[in-house]
Amino acid sequence: MSVEINVRWGWLKFMYIYTIVGAGALGLAIIVVPEVIKSVLGWPFEEPIASGIVGSVYIAFGILSIFGLRSPLKFAPILLLQLFYKSIWFIGVILPLLVAGRLPNYAIFISIIFATYIVGDLIAIPFSYVFAKQSGQNS
Repeated sequence: MSVEINVRWGWLKFMYIYTIVGAGALGLAIIVVPEVIKSVLGWPFEEPIASGIVGSVYIAFGILSIFGLRSPLKFAPILLLQLFYKSIWFIGVILPLLVAGRLPNYAIFISIIFATYIVGDLIAIPFSYVFAKQSGQNS
């Protein structure tokens, strides 16, 4: 059974590039120059282990997105993971802080950036391909 897939190749490649530049560069900066990130973005990184995990994950997203430029459909789950974790962050972290009137100023900028990733991923991800039942593959 073949599934009709609609792939927006330009959007897909753009989101990989956006992830390489945005997440990859931010992750590298968090690891290499955390004090600059704290100063520029106003983030209260007080725990180097937790911020190091965040930086490492962002670098991993950037590196995997480089592979996504070569094989866009094969690496689409990277964008799917990005879509899910950012959406969960909005619902589970930002929304409750916003409702309680305790959203810190430094969260506004990152919320806007995350929103651009969510919208871009929703446009770019070929959901019919990602969720299609795969047949005839050996495990």
